[in-house]
Amino acid sequence: MDLSRFPRRRYTPFHTPIEPLPRFSAALATSCPGGRGPEVWVKRDDMLGLFPGGNKTRKLEFLVADALAQGADTLITCGAPQSNHCRITLAAAVKEGLQCRFVIEERVPGSFHEDASGNHFMFRLMGVEALSVVPAGTAMAPAMQAMADELAALGRKGYIIPGGGSNALGGLGYVACAQELQQQTFEQGLSFDQVIVGSGSSGTHGGLLAGFLGNRIAIPITGIGVSRDPADQDPLVHKEAQAVCDLLGLGMTVPREKVVSVGGYWQPKYSMPNARMVEAVQLAARTEGLLLDPVYTGKVMAGLIGLAREGCLRAGERVLFLHTGGLPSLHEYEGVVLGTTEVAP
Repeated sequence: MDLSRFPRRRYTPFHTPIEPLPRFSAALATSCPGGRGPEVWVKRDDMLGLFPGGNKTRKLEFLVADALAQGADTLITCGAPQSNHCRITLAAAVKEGLQCRFVIEERVPGSFHEDASGNHFMFRLMGVEALSVVPAGTAMAPAMQAMADELAALGRKGYIIPGGGSNALGGLGYVACAQELQQQTFEQGLSFDQVIVGSGSSGTHGGLLAGFLGNRIAIPITGIGVSRDPADQDPLVHKEAQAVCDLLGLGMTVPREKVVSVGGYWQPKYSMPNARMVEAVQLAARTEGLLLDPVYTGKVMAGLIGLAREGCLRAGERVLFLHTGGLPSLHEYEGVVLGTTEVAP
C-alpha cells in the first residue's frame, strides 16, 4: 500500500513505542478465570507529536497537508467541550501558522464552562480564534459550513475537518499506523493475538482495519465503543474502513465480520464517568505509571479488563492496547479518578 502519493505533514519523527505492561497484567490476572489472564502490551500513540500527542495527530498529517494544498488559512472542526481532536487540530494550526475555529457540541447539558481546565484551558492558551457552543444533537456539518461561509465573506479560506478527523483522508493516518506496527513487530520479533482500540468517530478503528486488510495483517481488532453500542457503531466503522480502502484503490469489499466492537463500557453517556473507568485508570496508573483519560482510553481499558475477566481474552494471549492519548482532560476529572466523587456503577 503506497501512501506516498498523498500529501503529508510529518509531526512525529519516530515510531511510537510498543511496551509490555507486566505489572498491570499480573494485577489483572488475579481477577481472571483461574487466576491467569492475557499478557497486555501498549502502543504509545499518546506520545505522538503535537504535544501532548494522541491518535488525531496521525490523521492531521494528511488532513492539514490537504488544507495547505488548497490554500486554506483557517482550520475549522468540531467536538465536545473537552475534545482532544479540537486541541490537537489547534496545535497543528499554530504549528503551520494557520488560524483555528471550533464548533463545540454540548452533548451533556451544562458541561461547557468558559473557565474549565483540561483541554479547554489549552484552547485558550494556544489561542483558538473563535469558538461556537451549540446544543446536543446539532448538525455539525452545516454549523461548520456556516463558519466557513463567514470566513469567505471576509476574503479568507476555511478548511473543514470532520469530528475526530474521521473521513477517508484522515483514516490514512491509521493505515500508516498499521504499516508502522507491522514493521515494529517484524524488527522486534513480536506477535500479537488481538488489538484493542477505542471506537468512537470511527476514524482510528476503521483506518486501522483498512490498513490491516490492505497489508494482510491477520490480527483481529476489537473496538471498545466510547459512545455507542455495536448496533450503531459497527456500521460507522465499516463505512469508514470501506471509504479508506476505496480512496487507496484497493478494489476490495471490507468483510462485515471483520468489524468487531464491544458496547456497555461507555454508559451512562459519552464523557460521563463510571466506576469501571475509574478502576481502569487507577490500575494503569498505580501498576505502570500509565495515564489514561476518563472519556476515551479509561473506558477502552475498562473494556479490555472486562473482556479478560469474562474469558474472552484468553490466559496467555498477547493483547496490544492502542493508547490514543487524551491526557489533558484527566485534569478536569481529578475528584472522579481519585475516587472522591461518586460516579455511576
